[in-house]
Amino acid sequence: MSTPVFPNAQTAVELEITGMTCASCAMRIEKRLNRLDGVEATVNYATEKAKVSVPEGYDPALLVAEVQKTGYGAALPKPKTSKKTEDSGSGDEPDTELLSLRNRLIGAVVLTIPVIAMAMAPALQFTYWQWASLALAAPVIIWAAWPFHKAAWANLKHGTATMDTLISMGTTAAFLWSLYALFFGTAGEPGMTHAFEFTLAPSDGASNVYLEVAAGVTMFILLGRYFEKRSKRQAGAALRALLELGAKEVAVLRNGVETKIAIEDLVVGDEFIVRPGEKIATDGVVVSGSSAVDASMLTGESVPVEVGEGDPVTGATVNAGGRLVVRATRIGSDTQLAQMAKLVEDAQTGKAEVQRLADRISGIFVPIVILIAFGALGAWLGAGFPIATAFTAAVAVLVIACPCALGLATPTALLVGTGRGAQMGILIKGPEVLESTRKVDTVVLDKTGTVTTGKMTLVDVVVEPGTDRSELLRLAGALEDASEHPIAQAIAKGATQEIGALPVPEDFVNVEGKGVRGVVEGRKVLVGRESLLAEDSAGLSADVAAAKANAERQGKTAVAVGWDGAARGVLVVADTVKPTSAEAIQQMKAIGLTPVLLTGDNEAVARQIAAEVGIDEVIAEVLPKDKVEVVARLQKQGKSVAMVGDGVNDAPALAQADLGLAMGTGTDVAIEASDLTLVRGDLRSAVDAIRLSRKTLKTIKSNLFWAFAYNTAAIPVAALGLLNPMLAGAAMALSSVFVVGNSLRLRGFKSTAI
Repeated sequence: MSTPVFPNAQTAVELEITGMTCASCAMRIEKRLNRLDGVEATVNYATEKAKVSVPEGYDPALLVAEVQKTGYGAALPKPKTSKKTEDSGSGDEPDTELLSLRNRLIGAVVLTIPVIAMAMAPALQFTYWQWASLALAAPVIIWAAWPFHKAAWANLKHGTATMDTLISMGTTAAFLWSLYALFFGTAGEPGMTHAFEFTLAPSDGASNVYLEVAAGVTMFILLGRYFEKRSKRQAGAALRALLELGAKEVAVLRNGVETKIAIEDLVVGDEFIVRPGEKIATDGVVVSGSSAVDASMLTGESVPVEVGEGDPVTGATVNAGGRLVVRATRIGSDTQLAQMAKLVEDAQTGKAEVQRLADRISGIFVPIVILIAFGALGAWLGAGFPIATAFTAAVAVLVIACPCALGLATPTALLVGTGRGAQMGILIKGPEVLESTRKVDTVVLDKTGTVTTGKMTLVDVVVEPGTDRSELLRLAGALEDASEHPIAQAIAKGATQEIGALPVPEDFVNVEGKGVRGVVEGRKVLVGRESLLAEDSAGLSADVAAAKANAERQGKTAVAVGWDGAARGVLVVADTVKPTSAEAIQQMKAIGLTPVLLTGDNEAVARQIAAEVGIDEVIAEVLPKDKVEVVARLQKQGKSVAMVGDGVNDAPALAQADLGLAMGTGTDVAIEASDLTLVRGDLRSAVDAIRLSRKTLKTIKSNLFWAFAYNTAAIPVAALGLLNPMLAGAAMALSSVFVVGNSLRLRGFKSTAI
């Protein structure tokens, strides 16, 4: 059979994958798809999606079939047929896998707790307690643990072993042993108890049941899987939040008549109206009107952009000033907002997933345990012992190798660690986040809203000779208080804080593109550009003009003030550095991190801010869409990158970074795209987040080590046929107590913030 030849043209296909339980599942599917001619695939365990590049004309059904042959489910994304469909299915439809997992977990908890209680407390062992245990444990071991058995079978068919293999083997062995003891041994007799015996004595296993082991392990592993699955479900929330930023309706002008239509019905070339306070519906060009546009949601920069006729505007930004008429130039998937959404999705899909530590250990541990079990079986038979005794020793190895503490190792540490984090204003999204914190060596910091406050503030007042500072603030502040412009509001707020209540202007006029004029306390006041003062023949003195120019070189906004035909001074407005940023940078350096300042501002402004807080490396004049490329470039240089940001424009970079940290004072999109959320908006909490995550990861690793160590130490005892219920129960209980106790130490974690 000849190999088919495909044309060079490639097209992208996305598949939704179901049934994956760990990162190795994703790797297996990826390898299978990449074996197909002309196919290049990337499978992401976190988003449960496969990005596949195939030749044009390739039937996607072949890809679905190939995934199904691997033992997993696959489907093409459902098309969005109409607005109503999109509205009703906004991504919040129930996840059937998560719902099934939750039901199994609830059932396991309800049924398992009585089984464990009866097995561990002889006082609860009534006459037929063992049969009651069987009735309660059987549904847990068969139904609740079914996902593990199914995954183990899929692993077996592909010659691999994971955590699922270990769980399935151990629980099945314990269950079958218990059935044998109940029906063919003496364990089913009335009055049977698990006594407190500390002696080691050979046994044929006919009087022991291990139902609590099988049910308990199932319950604990399901608990961990449920929380992991729930955190993974949030992977697509950033995209939904990003797209929801856009306007839902638009006032379009057709034949001179204003008509409200749905945003989906807007076409390129349509002219639409944007009133003060409204979102701009889509990317376009201003046809008439002028205003200040607040683009902070998309650009992260706090300074509003002045726009007029012929200037481009971006969809989802907010009109902060006058009425605008805009002609649509890009709609739907072509807009900057939609392209940002795609960047977030691509960054999430391309992020390398860390193979779960438990699976890596299981991949080695499981084959060794199986070899030991068969070795014990052969050794006992070779020594001339009965088949029942030999079989008991072999099964005992499998039972003791199924570690109850392993199910607690990750969930308990994560529960305590995330709980302590929440108390400190740090939200950790899931266990896979922790591995990233260990390797991070570079922290990229967005400037506006992260290192700085992200809000315009009155930072300086420069007065002309003979002008009173308080009078300048009172008259200018009163006039600016009547304006909706963000810079005007910053001046009014600063004036109020310094001198108290402001007078009400007797007259107020907005001078398009230049500033405002009016009458305050009988004086004709002008506030705005220097050109506005020049209209009244008022010019700034050389010293004040030099101070204004110096402020503008530093990236600050300088507003000229005059009244009664004379220039009176300049008010300087700027975005200020947060009080704790410099301390946070010192702490980052102390734990081995290299801070990098990333901003769209000019080099001079960025350098000044960096010098103020102690950052040596600066990357300036970066467009919002290029931030993700900066992070990717640093990663190609071999650096493990953490990104701290707060704006929509930061979302793709947060998703691309090895570790994304979002300031909780920022946008929902940034928060959803990140791995860690810093509720307080204090940059020092970024240091605490990394320290806490590293500490939690270290705790999980030590838990996993001891969980395996306890059971590994007991394997020789089981292989020698010396295992009894008390020792098995004690080993399980002791390892579990150790794991829980070790995790609880995280409650003492302290913040470095003073």
